[in-house]
Amino acid sequence: MDFKTTFSSIVKKNNSLLCVGLDPEHDKVKDISFFEFNKLIIDQTKDLVCAYKPNIAFYEACGIPGLEELKKTIEYLKSQCPQIPIVLDAKRADVPNTARMYAKSVFEYWDADATTVYPHLGFDSVEPFLEYKDKVTILLIKTSNDDSKMFQDMPTKSGKPYFLAMAKKIATWKNENIGIMVGSTYPKELAEVRKTFPTSIFLSPGFGSQGAEVGEAVKAGINENGEGIMFNASRSIIYNQSPKAAAQKLRDEINEYR
Repeated sequence: MDFKTTFSSIVKKNNSLLCVGLDPEHDKVKDISFFEFNKLIIDQTKDLVCAYKPNIAFYEACGIPGLEELKKTIEYLKSQCPQIPIVLDAKRADVPNTARMYAKSVFEYWDADATTVYPHLGFDSVEPFLEYKDKVTILLIKTSNDDSKMFQDMPTKSGKPYFLAMAKKIATWKNENIGIMVGSTYPKELAEVRKTFPTSIFLSPGFGSQGAEVGEAVKAGINENGEGIMFNASRSIIYNQSPKAAAQKLRDEINEYR
């Protein structure tokens, strides 16, 4: 089953646009393994989410043992929650020959359903990912951090900011398995990019610890059916005393504005 079909089904089943980031930090997870920590989060939230998004950096930081914990986590999700898509947040980008290896890694070895990719190198660096037709390649257009405006908002010859000019160019590629990432911390920009990609699946980080305003972001990011986007939260859920309660509260708050 391809990503879009799986995603559409779980959105309806769980009535959710909430994506939970599985990003354990070594200093905060001391008494149990990353896998056991993730398993606790998954078991408490699997009926409240539309996707899980492990960021590979948190596992790479612990070397081979950390990557082994990521593999266990993905295998657990595949066996226990096959209806929930996995977005491996890897933010890869390189020349075509190297990009092919990155794509092979995330979609074959890690068996992710979607991944994140920087599009700044051009189409030939993204194409190896797009060759996996049943997967979604999420292109980073406007990131959620404060300093994203430093370069992403720079004006181009057309007068448009760079992020929007890039979005307009990407829209001409016409690949059905392109996803789009715009941070919830920038609802105005999110709305602008959604107009350019009315039917694409979006990933929008920024809820919780990054302080994005839920109502503005939801109204800006949903498609005409009130769906089509994954709103990610990580720290505010996984380190909460009750991840289930935190996830349910945010899921329900998102739904108020759909």
